[in-house]
This record gives sequence, C-alpha cells and structure tokens, in this order.
Amino acid sequence: MAKILVYNQDTNRMETFYRNESDAMPYNTNRTLRVREFKGSSKSNILWTDKRTMQAWNSQRYIYGAPIYVGFAFKRPYEGGHGNQSQHYAGTAFDVGQNLSNAQRTVLRNSAVNSGVWVYVEPVSLSPTWVHFDRRFGTPACSTGGYPVIRRGSRGNYVCIAQDDLNTLGYRTGGLDGVFGAQTEDAVRRYQASRGLSIDGIIGCNTWRSLQENVVGTGKTSTTID
Repeated sequence: MAKILVYNQDTNRMETFYRNESDAMPYNTNRTLRVREFKGSSKSNILWTDKRTMQAWNSQRYIYGAPIYVGFAFKRPYEGGHGNQSQHYAGTAFDVGQNLSNAQRTVLRNSAVNSGVWVYVEPVSLSPTWVHFDRRFGTPACSTGGYPVIRRGSRGNYVCIAQDDLNTLGYRTGGLDGVFGAQTEDAVRRYQASRGLSIDGIIGCNTWRSLQENVVGTGKTSTTID
C-alpha cells in the first residue's frame, strides 16, 4: 500500500491518497497509469506528484492513442538515479518508450511536443533510447534551472523534496506533508547555519544545491520518514 501526496494547484492544497500498486494513480483516467508504473524501481512507500502532471499524462495518453511503457517516473532524492535537481524527484517527470524502436520513439516524442501539455520534452540528442517529458512548474531558483524558491507558506511537491532532504540529513521538519510551516522553516535555518549558508529560512538556489548535493543517492538514514 502506497501513500501518495498530490499537490492540487487548483485549491493550493496537499491531498493524501492510499493506493495498492495495481490501482490507478490519483486523477488518472481509464487506468492508463498504475501506481506500480509511476513508482517504478523506487522502494519508497511514500510517493508524491501533482494534479496537473496527472492531467498531462491523461492528455498525452489520449493523444498518443496507445499504451505507453514507463521505464522511470518517481524517485526520492536519497535513492538517486538522476541529476541533482531532476524533476523525477518532484514526481512531475516520465522517461518512457524504452521498449520502442527508434522510429516509434520519434512518433511518441513528436506526439509529446505537439500535445502542448508538457513544459519540457527532452531532445533526442539527450535521450536517444527513451522519451523524457515533464510538467515542472515555478521559476527556477538558479539561472541554470532546477527547482523554484520555496519558503514558509509554500505548498507542493517541491516542499516534499526539501522536507525529505532535511529529515534524511537529521534536520527534522515535523513531518513529510508538502506544507512549509514553522517546523520546516526552523529545520531550514538550522541546516543553513550548519553549512555556512545565509540563514533566512528560504530555500533558494544555494540551499537547493547544498541539500541535493548532500542527499542525492546517499540512501535513507535513521531520520528519513518512510
């Protein structure tokens, strides 16, 4: 049984669902994306995504008109497997079509580009043996891209990443719920102080870089929430 946190941009609320791995993901239509497909090789019992990503998948699947094999979707930062500020850790990205021929992947990639539902579709030069598309949102905190600035009052799957990082590193946030409250802000300040960063309780470019560099691929710890 998986616990799935979903950020609903329409209401600015975090929603919690409990699903078996054979069940459809929340907000998925026609059972075209099951929990086990979204979870992939992740060993986590807690997953997160957002409503618009699920709606984008629904549209993509309808436009493509055939099943889409999902090789990778969600991972928690401590599990690694992707770049330091990968959208896979936010639950907004899919790597698909690994079982297709090059010609078939071209059709799928073009379908994703023409659908207009994804924020980013990776060019074939970067992913020749799969198709990557994602529904990232927010203005990147770093000029080179990545996650948006989050602070007290923020909600969503990027807050889940930060809370997951902080708890894994021993800076307890009081939970893993996608809501940036007083305890999460205090954990951010304590982390910033320990790393020689500006102590403002805000996760911007430098704090994101530091958190992800210290967590990605390192494995869970005794303080990781799972």
